[in-house]
Amino acid sequence: MAGESFFQRLKQGLSKSRENLLQNIGSIFQNRRWDEDTLDTMEESLIAADVGVKATARMMEALRRQSPDGSGDVAEEMSSRLQTTMIQMFQGSAPPAARTPLSSQPWVIIFLGVNGVGKTTTIGKLAAQYRSAGKKVLLVAADTFRAAAIEQLDIWGQRVGVDIIKHRAGADPSAVVFDGMQAAKSRGIDVLLIDTAGRLHTKLHLIEELKKIRRVITRELPGAPHETLLVLDATTGQNGLQQARVFREATEITGIVLTKLDGTAKGGVIISIQEELGVPVKYIGVGEDVEDLQPFEPVDFVRALLGK
Repeated sequence: MAGESFFQRLKQGLSKSRENLLQNIGSIFQNRRWDEDTLDTMEESLIAADVGVKATARMMEALRRQSPDGSGDVAEEMSSRLQTTMIQMFQGSAPPAARTPLSSQPWVIIFLGVNGVGKTTTIGKLAAQYRSAGKKVLLVAADTFRAAAIEQLDIWGQRVGVDIIKHRAGADPSAVVFDGMQAAKSRGIDVLLIDTAGRLHTKLHLIEELKKIRRVITRELPGAPHETLLVLDATTGQNGLQQARVFREATEITGIVLTKLDGTAKGGVIISIQEELGVPVKYIGVGEDVEDLQPFEPVDFVRALLGK
């Protein structure tokens, strides 16, 4: 990957989704009219790319209102219109705080996500990026349900040179968060990154735990948390959307981090999530390196998905 731009890695990561979406786009429109059969085939291609039924329906509604003028290549014109329609689906996506000045000290970010989605790795990468930007960063290991989660976050803290607040495995997560908030205020921390447990099989416990954590944060710093980011594994496709629904029942979500756009990913789910939940995608990840996690840019994403 050395020497490759982030866009090239993103394009490579979306190759599977692009194949599903565009494998027949040339033949779909070659020597054919812009008719209902053609549009039905496009609709099937979008659903196969995990764009989702609701988002696909909205996109097709927009495409059906258009028709080519016949002066150019129909396939190319359709691809261009599809690109424009996809980008419009992301209108209103606000940039993540990494791209804007932090309006509070500490700036508190909660991370949600089930085991295995890359949540701890995402926290580590963002910690490294904030630190490189000159910010004082502190980590909080509030996923006390798994000793491995505490250890993994600790390893990332050592790797990127950031302190971590942690208790023993099985401790009360809100107690760890309380200590983290106290430490952040006393040490003049700029960014506080909080890991949390994501065991959906104990849904009621998850909801109560997250509510308690948020109460502690808000009590210690009115207006916080400032961001609540849900980390989803792009390879899970529509399962990721179901996870997002469960977490949204538990707590407010201000943004999505989509990880593992690595070639087997069902990248179209990013559009589905945006449409179904109205939650903007803030970051996307295409690899293991720190710089492989980047703020989400809708135009670049759609260009990579369509091979532009």
